[in-house]
Amino acid sequence: MNRIRSLPRRNTHLIDAGDMTRLSSAVRGLVTALATLLALTAASATAQAAPSRAGTDPKAPADFVALQTVDPTIIQEMRYITRHNFVGERIDGYRQPLCILTRPAAQALHKAQRKLLRQGYTLKVYDCYRPQRAVNHFVRWAKDLEDQAMKGEFYPDVDKTRLFEDGYIAEKSGHSRGSTVDLTLVKLPAMPTRPYVPGEPLVPCYAPRSERFPDNSVDMGTGFDCFDTLSHTLDPRIQGTQRANRLLLKSTLEGLGFVNLAEEWWHYTYRPEPYPDTYFDFPVTTKSLTKGP
Repeated sequence: MNRIRSLPRRNTHLIDAGDMTRLSSAVRGLVTALATLLALTAASATAQAAPSRAGTDPKAPADFVALQTVDPTIIQEMRYITRHNFVGERIDGYRQPLCILTRPAAQALHKAQRKLLRQGYTLKVYDCYRPQRAVNHFVRWAKDLEDQAMKGEFYPDVDKTRLFEDGYIAEKSGHSRGSTVDLTLVKLPAMPTRPYVPGEPLVPCYAPRSERFPDNSVDMGTGFDCFDTLSHTLDPRIQGTQRANRLLLKSTLEGLGFVNLAEEWWHYTYRPEPYPDTYFDFPVTTKSLTKGP
């Protein structure tokens, strides 16, 4: 009341009991609004400070290893961390250009490498363990019929509406079990493959080797991930040196426990698989690997 009386005389006649009631109500509303704002701010700060357990990436079992720790001589050209693949962008879950496999599969590759080195060749891997989130990325891309940016190289003669029906894309992949690898042969001494330049003209993956995207591998008749029946390992149209190269890879790997997927000359699975019914989703990074015994 003293503060109200201190107002200039010309205003005192405007303050009455009704004005006081309305003023008190307004103050209470302002205090309530400020308290609500402070509470929301505190809650937001708490939420930002607390780590989200749901966002923690899963870890690999202890018997998964980085191939380079088992055999550092095998070349690794991990395509799905680059834009040079049938999607045209880095695939979800690939955070490092790293081949991860179950230990038995990696050790079998090491044995194959020792055999091939004596014959003047080295293995080169394109893909190894593949997280389920990467497979989900492939599925989303396959359902987007408008996105055909890489058709000219990887599936020039296949209608994208048939990718599921023809078996090129599936909702589960053996790669996610950790014992499947996509690979090829490189003649020694190995020359580097030039980097892919996004937006460069695309050439069909089944074009003659001198015309398709350059790869330092031997001529297998098609490029890697070529969605075409010419990629079938024993397709009768593949003859001469191309067929001999496929059979060298096949005989070497099958002699050490790998089984080829007949539709893809580059695709091999080590058996018996340690995890025949488990599809993992840990990301491709060294941080996913736990220390084994």
